[in-house]
Amino acid sequence: MSVPQAREARRIDLGEMGWGEVQVDFYNPLVKRREIVMMLHHELKPTPMRIMLRQKLAEVLGVDIKRIYIRYIKTGYGAGLSKVRVHVYDSPERALSFEPKYIIERNGGVNPFEEAEG
Repeated sequence: MSVPQAREARRIDLGEMGWGEVQVDFYNPLVKRREIVMMLHHELKPTPMRIMLRQKLAEVLGVDIKRIYIRYIKTGYGAGLSKVRVHVYDSPERALSFEPKYIIERNGGVNPFEEAEG
């Protein structure tokens, strides 16, 4: 009888921000999005800003930044470790129809790096 092996968590290199250890990564076919929960290791560094983390994840996952939204970043006091929940949608339109307005605003808006028109 063989003993089942523990599955190693996938590691994502996030450059200067540290690295992420993916704990949950599944596709939700009803909502048409990928849902990721990871532990973000950022020892001796501040908790990364959502917009910077969103940009780096878009780069690493190879998707448009308009499809990624950080739902939360929970950091323990004095810890260089944060729990992060990320939603990656199939399309930007799908994201806008499911994400609440306050989450979109927290993530820098629909077009996070475009200057506001005045």
